[in-house]
Amino acid sequence: MRKMLLAFAAAGAMVLSGQALGADYKIMAPAAPGGGWDQTARTIQTALQDEKISGSVQVVNVPGAGGTIGLAQFANSAKGDPSQLMVGGYVMVGAILTNASPVTLDQVTPIARLTGEFEAVVVPAASPIKTMADLVEKLKADPGSVSWAGGSAGGTDQITAGLIAKAVGVDPTKVNYIAFSGGGEALAAILGGQVSVGISGYGEFESQIKSGALRIIGISSDTKVEGIDAPTFKEGGVDVAIQNWRMVAAPPGITPEQEAAISADIEKLVKSKSWQEQLKAKGWADTYLAGDAFKAQLKKDTDATAAILKEIGLVK
Repeated sequence: MRKMLLAFAAAGAMVLSGQALGADYKIMAPAAPGGGWDQTARTIQTALQDEKISGSVQVVNVPGAGGTIGLAQFANSAKGDPSQLMVGGYVMVGAILTNASPVTLDQVTPIARLTGEFEAVVVPAASPIKTMADLVEKLKADPGSVSWAGGSAGGTDQITAGLIAKAVGVDPTKVNYIAFSGGGEALAAILGGQVSVGISGYGEFESQIKSGALRIIGISSDTKVEGIDAPTFKEGGVDVAIQNWRMVAAPPGITPEQEAAISADIEKLVKSKSWQEQLKAKGWADTYLAGDAFKAQLKKDTDATAAILKEIGLVK
């Protein structure tokens, strides 16, 4: 009898342990390794496991077309599966419009906005472009002679490049923007001198900036950013401020109870010590916004992005 009781107790402990760890997740990063979405997905993975919110978390990469290839795959193949999540963000909002994607964020279940990140403009250490003023001078002289390496077409990087051009009186449609599906590919082009400047979230360039391989000439914040030794665009004479944000979504077709359970896990994640330490280390702002408030903000951002893209000639 004692052995039976011990066996039942052990089994009960295993069940409780499994419950404590919560659901297992598979997270799609709809971009190549090395970029912001990949970093976000893997940071979520680490924090969920370190904090024992989830027992097992897998990350998969599905690159292409500003995340819209991954979005379509996720909306179709993950339908009704509460164990699957996808990261995305402002870049995807623009890419849906510029790619005329048949699948939109209306066809998934937005859970929460997680982070915000400012755009950084960088050049190789040996570049003759040393300041935003130098960049503006070259742009005004010959917009096509300045090649920009950034993320997917229609995303935050290209929008920011277009806004910079517009702010200094250059036709945004003349910007020579080269889109890369992953941050690693763009970084290689910048370091290799294949492009004039790079533009992306600060976190994607941080280690190369600190090592001296890249020089940051401007950041897209309204005011100086603590811990980042760089002038704002405005301080460099360019009246532009913009922030990229990243989100997590669940598939379509899940129940309200399943959505609530996922939302609870994400709330635990964003409040955890592990997540907060990673935000600080990567220079990501905590812009957590969940539930109906996030869905309403997403609608506003989508409408505003459509207007911006039309203004700079990326969407008709």
